[in-house]
Formats: sequence, C-alpha cells, structure tokens
Amino acid sequence: MSTLRKLGRSGLSTKAIGLGCWAIGGPFTLDDRADGWGDVDDAQSVRAIEAALELGATLFDTADVYGTGHSEQVLGTALKGRRGRVLIATKFGYCYDAKARSVAGVDVSPSYIDRASAESLRRLGTDHIDLYQIHVGELADDAVDAAGEALEHLAEAGRIRWWGWSTDNASAASRMLKFPHFAAVQQELNLFVDGPQVLELCEAHNLASLNRSPLAMGMLTGKFGATSRLAETDVRGAGHAWVRFFAGGRPRPETLQRLEAVRELLTTGGRTVAQGALGWLLARSPATVPIPGFKSEAQVRENLGALDYGPLPPQVMGEIDAILNQETENA
Repeated sequence: MSTLRKLGRSGLSTKAIGLGCWAIGGPFTLDDRADGWGDVDDAQSVRAIEAALELGATLFDTADVYGTGHSEQVLGTALKGRRGRVLIATKFGYCYDAKARSVAGVDVSPSYIDRASAESLRRLGTDHIDLYQIHVGELADDAVDAAGEALEHLAEAGRIRWWGWSTDNASAASRMLKFPHFAAVQQELNLFVDGPQVLELCEAHNLASLNRSPLAMGMLTGKFGATSRLAETDVRGAGHAWVRFFAGGRPRPETLQRLEAVRELLTTGGRTVAQGALGWLLARSPATVPIPGFKSEAQVRENLGALDYGPLPPQVMGEIDAILNQETENA
C-alpha cells in the first residue's frame, strides 16, 4: 500500500497526509476576535515537527498570516538543515499588523505578492516555496487573473515552484487552469463538509486537493462532548460566524450526534476516530491530501499514524455515507 500521492500536475510526490501549521502560529486576531488556537510553546512545536520528519512527513502547509508571521518562523527554524527533505506550502493575501498581531485587510495585487513572497522566504529560511497559495477564497476575476500572472512570473524566476488557491469555489478555480504552474486547490473537506465540485475539478485536471479542516476543527478527534467548553482565546470559542462546528465555545449538539452515529465505523480496524476521519478523506478521492493541524507531538503521531491503516474500506465508506445522508434528509 503506497503512502505517497502526487501533488497534482506538479509531479511532486508527498506523503498522503501533510501537516497544517495554523495552530503553531500562536495568538492573533481577526475582527477583534481570537483567530489562533491559544498559546503555544515554540519548543514543543519544533519537537512536533521533528517527530513528523522522523515519521516521514514531507508536506507542511502554513500561511504568512498565521500568528502574523510566527508560524512561518517556527517552521523555518524546525526545518533548518533539512529543507531538501520537505515540500513547503504557504499562503498570502490577508494583510496583517505584526506588532498588533492582527489581520488588517486583503491584498492580492502583483506588487503585494512580490513583497509578501520575499517576506515568507525570509521567515522560512529558504530560497523557494514549493506551493504558494492565494489565501483569500473569493476574489473578482480581474484581481485573481492579475495574481495568477504575478505568480507565473515568480515561478519563472524560481522563487516558487508551483501555486494554488485556497477556495471552495470550483467555478472560480477552474479559471486558473490556463496558468501552467497552477497545481492545487485547498478546499474545506471532511466527513461533515463535502466538496464534490472542487474534487471533480481536481480529478479531471490533475490538481491536488489539499484538505483544510480535515478533522472539522477538532470535532473529528472524538475528544469533545456536550460539556466541553473552549475559551474565547481559541478561534473555536471566539464567536466567529464562520466557525461551523462550535457555538459559544461549545460543540454543536447536532454535530456531536452525527459523529456518534458513525464513531464505530470510523474506528474500523483499530483506528482512532481521527485516524478514521483521515482514512475517509484518503478514500474519498485519489487527489486528496489532508493537512490536519497540530500543537503537540502526540497529535502529529496520531494523525500520521492514519497512514498505517490507509483509506477506509469501500464497504465502510458506503455505510458512513448512508448514515450521514439519512441524517441530512431527516434534519
């Protein structure tokens, strides 16, 4: 059983599960609410990345806005001397005030892309980015076309190798197929949020589907219950309207109910709930590359351990789909 997948038409190979580096950026704010995952220990983050490397991880996904630059700095520190072993994916488009540690608008103009990429290269301690992604999910056609042209210039200059877009808009993403270095779409995809149109696009045009929120912001770890409560210093407890699975820092009851309905199926073959959720993604499409986040070495080991089990079996996938579809119909 191969644990490798192609990163779309880039031809680059990666372990089928990568690591998302949002949480290791530490605290920062969006709209005066927490947009990080609480306090972090940088030394612990470095140890977790080192453990990932020991387990053969190859893809690390971050963004310049995570911790307003801090995630990239920590990742760069951890990868020093080992750059040739990994693929680095990062993102741009959300401006930020590093001193205030706050998000401050959007910019995908060519001049901004030039500056932002240079800053990311500096923080990461590298001379090239393997996959440089537009972070802003919805953009006007003329703005994203201009961004695409600028990204092609960066690829031709060797500052980036390939590029992609973090968006759930399949129609918009399809416009980027005309650019030769466009290789990936990062989409929200997990057991509770399917994205068939983006997946179809990726499969049809040999693009990688990087899966953000593959564990539904932690809900698919199986570690939350009705009495769980997250602080306002955690993005899940900060009150953002776009956080799907938590309300007021508490797990939504309907989400807990859906998880309980499939928990036994997810743990097929000795998997943990999280490993089953990642196995669901691996079975969902040959284009998928889940990028679960982490704050500890234990989380890294559990998530990458899903590769030992591989995709969920077809029969189990069918049973899960039947249960979730029935629940959707009854909702």
